Amino acid sequence: MFEVYKKELKELLRDKKTLMFVVLLPVLIFPIIFAIVAFIGTQAALDADQKVNTYVIINGEYAQEFTDKVFYHKSFELYNGSKTFNTIEDLKAGVTAGDIDMGIYLPSNAVKTLDSGEQSKWQVVFNDAKSINYLFDRVKELAQEYSDVLQADKLKSFGIEESAHKAILDPIEVVKVDTADKRENLGEKIGAYLPYLLIPLVLMGATYPAIDLGAGEKERGTLETLLLTPITRTELVLGKFITLLTTSIASTTITIVSMGCWVAVALAFADLDFIKTAFGTLAVSDLLMIFLLLLPLAAIFSSLALAISIYARTFKEAQNYMQPLSMVVFFPIIISIMPNMELTAKTAFIPVTNVALAIKEIVKGTVDYTFVGLIFLATALIAGALLGLCVKWFNREDVLFR
Repeated sequence: MFEVYKKELKELLRDKKTLMFVVLLPVLIFPIIFAIVAFIGTQAALDADQKVNTYVIINGEYAQEFTDKVFYHKSFELYNGSKTFNTIEDLKAGVTAGDIDMGIYLPSNAVKTLDSGEQSKWQVVFNDAKSINYLFDRVKELAQEYSDVLQADKLKSFGIEESAHKAILDPIEVVKVDTADKRENLGEKIGAYLPYLLIPLVLMGATYPAIDLGAGEKERGTLETLLLTPITRTELVLGKFITLLTTSIASTTITIVSMGCWVAVALAFADLDFIKTAFGTLAVSDLLMIFLLLLPLAAIFSSLALAISIYARTFKEAQNYMQPLSMVVFFPIIISIMPNMELTAKTAFIPVTNVALAIKEIVKGTVDYTFVGLIFLATALIAGALLGLCVKWFNREDVLFR
């Protein structure tokens, strides 16, 4: 068995493609991709924040103070084109045509409506299809400031002291007392998405080498030679399985170490408090626990990938079979980030989802070690069953030589 393991490992290490998937991708390419995505996202938010939007206000003279606030705001520029805007439909047409970015319609004097006990409804016309858009929030903020002034003046006219305004308008203040610390709050957000990085890497570390160890052997005609050696088929399968398990865990470990190094470098050049809070309190025991949870999961993926590869006739056919496997793995990860999904005695037995939930709880610092034991046991049993199926699969002539 170990002779097969050494032989397969040597061949994989000689394969430049394997080294690229197992080493180069985790060390360089993934961090670079994440850095580029983060930079583009930050740049898009910065551009949206600094963009100067062209606007038109209809009936702006009815609320001159508000109109002046918008005019002098750094994010807005008054439209000075030749088109005229008199109605809501004109504003909609102007936004659609791209002549203006925003239109504000004031139907009547806000002061007079307040005197008559009515609420003045202002309409803001803009295109809200963009994912990052500060237009409405900024206009609403300026309108709220104007509304507060009108409100304060009205209360003063009733002879109510300014110090009592807040108590009258908002007599009850509900204060949130959060028992969760910063690590738990950030862990709930970051920890839920960490499995999106780790679990697919465990799968990728097993699938690509598995294609070569099964279907690749068939295509090269070397499988028959292996079967003629004085090694049982069970030992042959176990040797290939341990090879895949090694590459799967190696890929994940290299990624974790690489990301840790890149985060350390980023923190050296930028003060990112939220990253320090989220990951600074992670102990070595927490990282070791995550590693131990990924071990049986890697065994499951290695068994599945090897069984698929053994069944496939060619390298290309094996690749086609691996793609649905990736989709099947992502589905339970998505389940783990659904609202109110928690690690319980029931979810501890759902494959992949249980590991994803456990990783989130470890990052939060609220993990229940009893559930971790259940997860490890359940995942190990599934891995053992799949490995047994793989051995049985390899002993069938109609599968090996189909």
